[in-house]
Amino acid sequence: MGQAVDVHRLQFAFTVTFQKTKALRTGDEHYNHAARFWARIFGINFALGVVTGIPMEFQFGTNWATFSKAAGGVIGQTLAMEGVFSFFLESSFLGLFLFGEKKLGRIGHWVAAFLVFLGSWLSGYLIVATDAWMQHPIGYRLGVSGAIELSSFWDLLLNRWALWQYAHTMLGAVQTGCFVMAGVGAFYLLTKRDEFYGRTFVRAGTLVGAIAALLQLFPTGDMQGKLVANNQEPTLAAMEGIFESQEGAPLAILGQPDVEKRRLDNPLEVPNMLSFLTYRQWRANIKGLTDFPQTEWPDQIPLLYYSYHVMVGLGTIFIAVMVLASLLLWRGKLYDSRRMLWMLMVCIPLPYIANTAGWMTAELGRQPWLIYGLMRTASGVSPRVAAGNAWFTLIGFMGMYTVLGIFWLFLIYREIELGPEPSGHLQEDDAAVLAAD
Repeated sequence: MGQAVDVHRLQFAFTVTFQKTKALRTGDEHYNHAARFWARIFGINFALGVVTGIPMEFQFGTNWATFSKAAGGVIGQTLAMEGVFSFFLESSFLGLFLFGEKKLGRIGHWVAAFLVFLGSWLSGYLIVATDAWMQHPIGYRLGVSGAIELSSFWDLLLNRWALWQYAHTMLGAVQTGCFVMAGVGAFYLLTKRDEFYGRTFVRAGTLVGAIAALLQLFPTGDMQGKLVANNQEPTLAAMEGIFESQEGAPLAILGQPDVEKRRLDNPLEVPNMLSFLTYRQWRANIKGLTDFPQTEWPDQIPLLYYSYHVMVGLGTIFIAVMVLASLLLWRGKLYDSRRMLWMLMVCIPLPYIANTAGWMTAELGRQPWLIYGLMRTASGVSPRVAAGNAWFTLIGFMGMYTVLGIFWLFLIYREIELGPEPSGHLQEDDAAVLAAD
């Protein structure tokens, strides 16, 4: 849940800053009301993110002590920077943004919002850079004692894998924010309340969301796929359900991987497309899982295959929905299209599912390696923590996080129900926006 809440923080930071920037640029108080609305929601997400995220830091010592001892000299750099720089930047200026508007003034308040945005997005990069090093370790050397030592800080920070993974991850956060904003706006339009804000939220969400959805596919998704193909060939084969080496490998749209029989059952495929997308050659050879020792196969191949296809399938739906909504907006029909508004509202949970499936794809795809090519997952656990102890704490965390998740949903629902203007009165600035639309 910690990673999911991190995505919520990122996308709401983007949302708040966007609305605050509009307010400063136009001088329209309508956008200030909108920014305050999303700021309250961001505050809820931030508080939950802190509560659920802190245990993840301690798990490096409690559950992964061998890994931390071996690689702490490398990953400790980015994780320490995330805590000391980005988290404190974000949390400090969040307090100023939420409670210091009258003292700071319009420009100072915008600066506080921007620094919250900067802190959350910097936090995202440092976390992704840590994971990217585990996916594609560079800038290290092995010490005399066997510990992994950092040899180049800049190789760690500017890892090519980190740059593309970060872009892909952050676009996922932007898409989540856009769908939430557009969906909440659609809810207000469908229920005939706060329609002035509903139009603002739907318009901003669909326009930015369409751009983000397209960039998620290309170039970020395309380049992330190429990195996997060039550096983790067994992962590519498992993601695509390729068991035997093929020239002109097809792209599987549907199908069920049968690991025992080493085949894809009931496949719906596009001929030669995987070879073209991977190497830009229609007849390029794609290695299958049988080309590698079975010890190198990713664990849980069916789960990896399905999580990858859920991510890609939902990404395709996002492009279709956002582009169609943008076309209706351009033609002046979106606000009155009940079907499209319902579609935007129903789609709210889908980016969360897609982001979770994407993280599962990345982490399952790295298996059986904890640090790809350097340390296997089985070698990184804490040797003195028994399975029973781990199960006990896992069940405890699951129960606690379930309660927190329900509480989070209640608080978010309450804020949406109250709306941007709890008084419910149409202000002059809001009426002007509604008339302009």
